[in-house]
Amino acid sequence: MKKKITITQIKSSIGRIPNHRGALKGLGLRHIGHKVILNDTPAIRGMISKIFYMVKISKG
Repeated sequence: MKKKITITQIKSSIGRIPNHRGALKGLGLRHIGHKVILNDTPAIRGMISKIFYMVKISKG
């Protein structure tokens, strides 16, 4: 079974650079407080590292 991580958006995308908005969209996050559960892959980790200041990560 693959590892899963829960990603929660904690800051707004308003005023962010387009690459960071794209990373949020790629992760499937839409608004503050929105949570998604995704597989823990290098691609997902790369997007998270780009927008680490806008999201909160937990196992699950």
